Amino acid sequence: MKLDLLHPFESMPYITIEGFRQAASMENPDQVRMLLYRWAKAGHIVPIKKGMYMTRRFFDLHSSDASFPAMVSAILLPQSYLSLEYILQRHNILTEVTYPITAITTKNTRRIVNRLGIFQYRNIRPDLYHGFKISEYFGVRYAEASVSKALFDHLYLRSIPAAFRSLNINLAEDLRLNIDELSYKEREEFGLYVEESGNRKMWQIYENFRSTLWQP
Repeated sequence: MKLDLLHPFESMPYITIEGFRQAASMENPDQVRMLLYRWAKAGHIVPIKKGMYMTRRFFDLHSSDASFPAMVSAILLPQSYLSLEYILQRHNILTEVTYPITAITTKNTRRIVNRLGIFQYRNIRPDLYHGFKISEYFGVRYAEASVSKALFDHLYLRSIPAAFRSLNINLAEDLRLNIDELSYKEREEFGLYVEESGNRKMWQIYENFRSTLWQP
């Protein structure tokens, strides 16, 4: 089977087995699966998840785009939004380590590793599943948390002993969080998420930030 059958898909972010079968006018689904398997093994296409692939051409052209990881994350788990360390690092809140692509979901926590990267999904309460904006890249809709929500998610899901939340300790400094430059609006937004959560740990963290960094 000629590789020119892949040409129509080179400008698309992914190929499904059924979509390829229809475009190639192939009747036998098993034959389609075998063909795509061989092409993946040869490196002509890149597996994303079961039954879904990306052409090597699309990958080579767009894998360095800023929105590429976000698009892949949304394809892997549509009911999720980018947050946590991935967003904080992009906003220079965390600077020391390179993190995988991290996202929030109301589904089970999971870690997906493929040729496109390492993707981690953390579970959060359904009532805290917001604080993000929707964007689109090559027709794929993806969601990204605001920096305030990413900071909230990061701390909400992180284990921080009560002793480290004391007002006598600069918690942000201990955790190496560069949050002193957050705007007043971003600090207020963080506080709203804390209030909404009703979580004692988050209240203590918020009070610590206000007493050590975010003083009027």
